[in-house]
Amino acid sequence: MEQLLTALRGAGEATRLRIIALLSKGELTVGELVQILEQSQPRVSRHLKLMGESGLLDRIQEGTQVFYRLSQDGPSGRLNSTIVDLLDDSDTVFSADIDQLAAIRLERATRAQAYFDANAHDWDTLRSLHVSEEQVEAALLAQQGGARVSTLLDLGTGTGRMLQLFAPLADQALGLDVSRAMLAIARSQLDGGAYGHCQVRLGDMYDLGVVDGSQDLILFHQVLHFAEEPAKALGEAGRALSDGGMMLIADFAPHSQEFLRDQHAHRRLGFSEEEIAGWGAAAGLSLNAVTHLDGGELRVTIWNFGKRV
Repeated sequence: MEQLLTALRGAGEATRLRIIALLSKGELTVGELVQILEQSQPRVSRHLKLMGESGLLDRIQEGTQVFYRLSQDGPSGRLNSTIVDLLDDSDTVFSADIDQLAAIRLERATRAQAYFDANAHDWDTLRSLHVSEEQVEAALLAQQGGARVSTLLDLGTGTGRMLQLFAPLADQALGLDVSRAMLAIARSQLDGGAYGHCQVRLGDMYDLGVVDGSQDLILFHQVLHFAEEPAKALGEAGRALSDGGMMLIADFAPHSQEFLRDQHAHRRLGFSEEEIAGWGAAAGLSLNAVTHLDGGELRVTIWNFGKRV
């Protein structure tokens, strides 16, 4: 009872209800909440501290930035879910906040798109600045085990390198990306008889446009750290994964290299084992294995998931 009362007190204020409504759309930084709420940082931070102490929020420190997300565990998590269901999206305050959130996300997406387009020709070089890409590719192939698959889906395919790598194992292979410049390079890389069964197209990792349970192998290769909502992307991929299928995620472990955020459009500075594992479990996936690849200041982690039945 005391835990629930504490959570109720933590939620029972107008600004804190606005924060719950905003975080129901995805994790945000203090600065982003300050911009949307149009309140001072000390005031917003005080609300966030109180909500965190009451169990309503999870706080994730990444370098110089802190991300907040709604807790999904215990009485506080259930209270969050109930409050979100009760909120009226047509309320003028809530709807204005959501509009402002959409504007912030559009601005971020525009900057990221410009970065992808500007660096499309050098993308493979940029992605191998730290851990040897040959080492990552060998580990991915080893995790997959060389089994033949009917369908392969590569999310954030970039220049199409993963399609080239796994093409010999797949009957059909599809790569999705949000950058037309990246896709143009991928198509040129995939020209030729060996890749005739591979296709790339403009696509959204949050809305894949594929049938439930239709993909035998799904890849996220150094993609999630660009994502606004990585948990949502895993959920959509989990929907698409077939029974007996495999999902491989290669991304950075937590680090403090702020230049990757500032200069290379990274939204997140890596992910912990537990964070990705938790999102996978929520998406109906079972964790088969975790592999770490050291590369100086940055470590790459590979998560191997199957479909939980």
